[in-house]
Amino acid sequence: MMELRLSLPGAGAGVAAMAALVAALGCSAVGGSPSPGGAGDQGAASSGADGEDVADPSGGLDGPGAPGPGGGGAGPVADPNADTDADGFTPAGGDCNDADANVNPGAIEVEVTEPDASGQVPAPADEDCDGAIDNVAPPCDEGLSLEDFDPANGARAIDLCAVASPEERRWGVLSARYVRGDGSPAERSPAVGLFDGFGPNVHVQGGARLLALSTGRARPPDHLDACWSESCSNYGPGAAPPGFPQDNPDCPPSDFINDDIGLEVVLRAPSNATGYEFLFKFYTYEYPEWVCQDFNDQFVALATPAPPGSYNGNLSFDAEGRPVSVNIAFFDVCDRCPLGSSELVGTGFSPRHDGGTRWLKTRAPVRGGEEITLRFILFDTGDDRFDSTALIDGFRWIATGGTVSLETAPAVDPR
Repeated sequence: MMELRLSLPGAGAGVAAMAALVAALGCSAVGGSPSPGGAGDQGAASSGADGEDVADPSGGLDGPGAPGPGGGGAGPVADPNADTDADGFTPAGGDCNDADANVNPGAIEVEVTEPDASGQVPAPADEDCDGAIDNVAPPCDEGLSLEDFDPANGARAIDLCAVASPEERRWGVLSARYVRGDGSPAERSPAVGLFDGFGPNVHVQGGARLLALSTGRARPPDHLDACWSESCSNYGPGAAPPGFPQDNPDCPPSDFINDDIGLEVVLRAPSNATGYEFLFKFYTYEYPEWVCQDFNDQFVALATPAPPGSYNGNLSFDAEGRPVSVNIAFFDVCDRCPLGSSELVGTGFSPRHDGGTRWLKTRAPVRGGEEITLRFILFDTGDDRFDSTALIDGFRWIATGGTVSLETAPAVDPR
């Protein structure tokens, strides 16, 4: 099995000085401790069964391909100011292996525990040049409250932990904010919730919390702010992003949205990343009365710049191009649905009358070091009734080599 380990960002000039020393000695032979940092400085939590990011080298949606070449020992440094591997970092700037473009202070840690094609487990490496090999950062969403409306904590709830700044070149979250569908600021409301589980049968996929967005109330049914009905309004009419609502090719089109709420994050990808992924679930009161009608609420994940194959930047849709709504191919949590109704118990949605999807995973490509904007948005379509809720969790960077294609499919063995 191949595990993706995310490490702490550097700690300033002290780390740069250590990195220069590491470069001179050969980084694979240098031990040490992770850089210090608070919750905002930690590497992202993960979506594997034990809280770690896991990639399957066999390929498929849960396996992007073979690992990158890694970062073995570096040779003598001929010129500390030369960027021999053209990764944008010099030995003087902290690159501990200037012969490998996958190793530098802007990279993310990758731990390989399974043998390669030669039958040997590759030697461990310090991809991010922080002086520690295969160091694992803890989750960063412990202790967050359900009602928290700080967008930085919303990012942490989906396991986006590492924080970057425009002045440095390390990877992480550059900014986060709650927005309406058109990107304008969203006022505080119970449309956002940070859950430690959604009812007794739906669990977090990374760390201790997941993010819930709702066109009604993102609250458990026994909470004081819960809706206690199938329809509650927070924001009223909204302005959709260009090209949305996305028309379902088999159903009547819709022209306007209501109660739109989203989390927007601006990210810098690790220099050795080839993609990223996240998990989500969608629930709605619109099942079964409003299947394939112009009232079908939608969840969209918009990426800027838009990757190839997306619909106006939307990353999450099924193989037929249908957006995430009651009509998506993976709508299979309900009474008499393939997965039954147990994942509706205790959520506020009725196990007998409402429905949702299983855990789905969206995967998308990215260029190493690229800055991207992701906007996760949920909205009522055509009216402000029959609310819907989207759960988002388990974001992780893919840095194990291979080619990452845009795809949404059922998650394999979710928690």
